[in-house]
Amino acid sequence: MTDPRAPRIVVSIVSHRQAPLVQALLGDLAQHAPDVAVRLTANLPEPPPAALLPFTLLTNPHPRGFGENHNAALKDSDADFFCVLNPDIRLTSNPFPALLECLNDPQVGLVVPQVTTAQGMPEDSARHFPTLSGLMKKAAGLNDGRILASGSEPYPIDWGAGMFLLFRAQAFRAVQGFDEDFFLYYEDVDICARLWARHWQVKLCPQVTVIHDARRDSRRKLRYTLWHLSSMIRYFFKHGGRLPATTAK
Repeated sequence: MTDPRAPRIVVSIVSHRQAPLVQALLGDLAQHAPDVAVRLTANLPEPPPAALLPFTLLTNPHPRGFGENHNAALKDSDADFFCVLNPDIRLTSNPFPALLECLNDPQVGLVVPQVTTAQGMPEDSARHFPTLSGLMKKAAGLNDGRILASGSEPYPIDWGAGMFLLFRAQAFRAVQGFDEDFFLYYEDVDICARLWARHWQVKLCPQVTVIHDARRDSRRKLRYTLWHLSSMIRYFFKHGGRLPATTAK
């Protein structure tokens, strides 16, 4: 029986005809975190996956962007915490108890796990806010802006990549969710910038690890590359090069 005092978590997953990945992720959730509520959005027409655990299926009449999809899935939820989860994430254990411990501090609005490759190598999922000089260093292969936390204690970061984000619902609502003007890419950078600006902390919880089977479409398809570039330009115009005051080093 579910503990009525336990924090309620709603997980939002968006599928772009990614049925095998979604099926595997639902299997992981059924095995390791069966008490979460799942809202699955079919952004493109596809048969629904097998119900390995209960989920709510949302079907779009036309494709929506990353932020718009998750905003729509979470807008009427009364859960305590919102989790944005990419279909290509795999879970080997229940990540939520330890992540919720990282959220015990009421000033923390968002936590992210350590994301690794299938081979166990840390990915660049926790980063410093982008700057023009930082992008130039990245292009030159000098520094990709990632933050590597040592030890197992929660560590403040500028922003966490959108493949796995666990929000305090109050914080998500305080910044009015994702900016839907970002169709794809940089919506995760933007929402973290707005959280810090509203004095909500963003933290990496390195004691929690999940696996990411990265697609890297922006590196292989021109359309995704153009989306990436346009979102980056939008971000810099929106924030004007200003960096929120964070404690990430």
